[in-house]
Amino acid sequence: MKHLRSLREYIDELDRIGDLQRIDAEVDWNLEAGAIIRRCYDLRAPAPLFTNLTGYQGTGFGLLGAPGALSASGHPLARIALALGLPAEAPGQEIVEALVAARDAEGVPPVVVDRAAAPCKQNVMTGDAIDLFAFPTPLIHGNDGGRYIQTYGMNIAKTPDGSWTNWSVNRMMIAGKDTLACLIPPPQHLGIIRAKWTEIGKPMPIALAIGVEPGLPFVGGMPIPEGADESHYLGALFGEGIEVVPAETVDLLVPATAEIVIEGHISIDETVMEGPMNEFPGYNATESSPKALFRVSAITYRDGALQAVVAAGPPVEEDHTVIGTTSAAEILYQLRKAGLPAASAWYPFEAAVHWLVVSMRQDWHATLGISSADLIGRIADVIFTGKPSVNAPKILVVEDDVDITDLSEVVWAFATRSHPERGEFHFPHKLSMQLAVYLDREEAHSFMAGKVVYNCLLADLFPEGRRPVKGSFENGWPADIRARVLTNWPKYGFPAPQGG
Repeated sequence: MKHLRSLREYIDELDRIGDLQRIDAEVDWNLEAGAIIRRCYDLRAPAPLFTNLTGYQGTGFGLLGAPGALSASGHPLARIALALGLPAEAPGQEIVEALVAARDAEGVPPVVVDRAAAPCKQNVMTGDAIDLFAFPTPLIHGNDGGRYIQTYGMNIAKTPDGSWTNWSVNRMMIAGKDTLACLIPPPQHLGIIRAKWTEIGKPMPIALAIGVEPGLPFVGGMPIPEGADESHYLGALFGEGIEVVPAETVDLLVPATAEIVIEGHISIDETVMEGPMNEFPGYNATESSPKALFRVSAITYRDGALQAVVAAGPPVEEDHTVIGTTSAAEILYQLRKAGLPAASAWYPFEAAVHWLVVSMRQDWHATLGISSADLIGRIADVIFTGKPSVNAPKILVVEDDVDITDLSEVVWAFATRSHPERGEFHFPHKLSMQLAVYLDREEAHSFMAGKVVYNCLLADLFPEGRRPVKGSFENGWPADIRARVLTNWPKYGFPAPQGG
């Protein structure tokens, strides 16, 4: 595993593989940068690095757009793989397996470094000097209610007794020069911790780290269990602790290599209007509402600080790659822990984390001796328990002859294997995301809605040796014919396949 310890190391790595576009022409932070980022998603263009933002020339400040998006190169998952310590060419199931393996490893706590060795301490704002508008935070979408400084950073908070530190990604909008408006859904871990501070009548200390090392947003979006520390898990993934340093005004440790760290407290009862802001389901947002107020007590930042920016919306952007990749890994881990012969799990990014695909080993029926209906029930018991349930409203269960990271194979398997009457299993009133556009007001408010599992399994429908086999190139012709065709492919006049 190659541990990239800062956003700048990550940018250098993207540049090395040709997946970075440095933009030195003047770009306006007011909508233009967001539109460019959105266009980069649509084209799978290299990640844009903005170095010349209107009104901020001479500061050295910049923006990195699409930091965890897909790439147009022969390695579409390069940004995900590099962020998690793998080679750029690592396929999806290899990435998921690496995350699963780290769940069984012992956590590695962060390493506290001296203040002088922490780049995030190069500059400090306190008191009247605090000014969130000092940074070129973009107005991302045309209908956003404000400038969102937190789209890909880490919210760091811990319980009053100090027993649990949580690292999460929740959007935050600038409300004033020293205040932020924060989306903190009660069922999420940050909301659970905030409730504990509210119970004792104190505002919650919090640190927002922006421009963090690339692995942190991925583990921040991973639904590991309540009480687990994401930084320890990331340490297990890399085999070494991340570097942290004490914050200036709150009792929290923050990433030493972060570009910007914003410290303060979440008010017990003060709110401020927040939104609208486009989100991962992919539709233009239209509503604003009162949200928790974050009062800033200090800002520390690197010289020439960079912000990583996500322009949330239709697939594929970071909400889909981060949540999809890491949630699939956690669900796969939990299925195997429950003794089920799960081969893999994957959220097709194109489905905006509304579809989850689970593949079972083809010998599941022989191994378990149960029907597919019983297996669906056992899978549901695992997935619909706790935080992993949130982003799994529609689940497809297939066997591992299907490449679940290939959307065309998933669609084929779903269309041809799920019975239109007996293939659906409904599970009402389960923990749900709140932003799906099909939810009614009560479902969105309560975070509870129905789920469905589609049975695309075949093993219990056919006797041994009679199971349908995909009539693919690999399965439909003798090995010598396949080898001859592959060898002679250029002789037939076809161009060489991409990547081969």
